Amino acid sequence: GELLEMMLAQSREIDTLRAKVRELEEKLADREIRIQESGSIAEAALRLNGIFEAAQAAADQYLENVKNQSQDNDKNQPQERI
Repeated sequence: GELLEMMLAQSREIDTLRAKVRELEEKLADREIRIQESGSIAEAALRLNGIFEAAQAAADQYLENVKNQSQDNDKNQPQERI
């Protein structure tokens, strides 16, 4: 009987430990997913930053062209004499 009791106790402990291992594996997988997602978010933010920089550069160039064109038009306008 005592040997059987010890074996049953060990069996219960093994079951408990297996459940704990499963729980820890799930937590680890969840953490790994979060790390991957945060990496993806950071990568997306960097890409968006690049898009915004390109859009700003295009807007700056457009404004510079408008300014230059306005100055050229002013130079080509006949001067009024009073």
